[in-house]
Amino acid sequence: MALQVQAKPLNVVVTTGMIGDLVTNIGQDKVTMTALMGAGVDPHLYKATHGDLRRLQRADVIFFNGLHLEGKMQEVFEKLARKKPVYAVTSEFPKDAILHFGQAPDPHVWFDVSLWEQAGRLVLEKLIQHDPANQDFYRQNAKVYLQQLADLNAWVKDQVQTIPAGQRVLITAHDAFGYFGRAYGMEVRGLQGISTATEFGLHDIKRLKDLILERHIKAVFVESSVPKKFLKSLVAGVNEADGHLAIGGELYSDAMGLSGTPEGTYIGMVKHNVNTIVGALK
Repeated sequence: MALQVQAKPLNVVVTTGMIGDLVTNIGQDKVTMTALMGAGVDPHLYKATHGDLRRLQRADVIFFNGLHLEGKMQEVFEKLARKKPVYAVTSEFPKDAILHFGQAPDPHVWFDVSLWEQAGRLVLEKLIQHDPANQDFYRQNAKVYLQQLADLNAWVKDQVQTIPAGQRVLITAHDAFGYFGRAYGMEVRGLQGISTATEFGLHDIKRLKDLILERHIKAVFVESSVPKKFLKSLVAGVNEADGHLAIGGELYSDAMGLSGTPEGTYIGMVKHNVNTIVGALK
């Protein structure tokens, strides 16, 4: 008996734009996708609104990042999972692929493009599971998009290699780029821990200031979803101590850019970040 083609698109709700980009590229017109967290939104601190809860309750399928990225929404997902399909895109990653900051898992997996390919495969698997009639459509879309991600991964590796080895140090507001550092050979330092809710003090600023002066690092980077004042005070402190430090540019860390811009796509966001980092440190 032939599979019945689904009459209307799957209603998919996701937390972040990065996950939404996977769903949009693989699902295309066979899904309607809603991302709860837009440009400039910090997922570590995000609280679901009443409108979000309604969208989640109406969804056919829900995808979230997991690894405590959406810390304040964890209970919501646990309750919803009793009634409907709720998936963390990181749930099938090998344990040794996950970085940790102390005891806490680092949730910023999308900065290793090869890991994000794995998240895409999980999205593919679950879309097929809940809409098997369109499985060939999803597979073909995923084949094209995952090849684009493989090409992107190779490009990032090549670009980072153009930075002099001693200058491959990435300093940002919080430790969002650990996976990027591991995958592409950069030392990564953040003023805060892996969550923007982490407290930091004067000793953290002094530690980074000493490192910058010792290594003659040329630039640090602000983030689109994190307040910039603390990085700016670090730059001022280094320059008062006869260093030569600049803000190298703004990186997208926990959120993509505005919809309709190149940075509003995952590939565009990664390219923007890499071009910004290479341009400032090279």
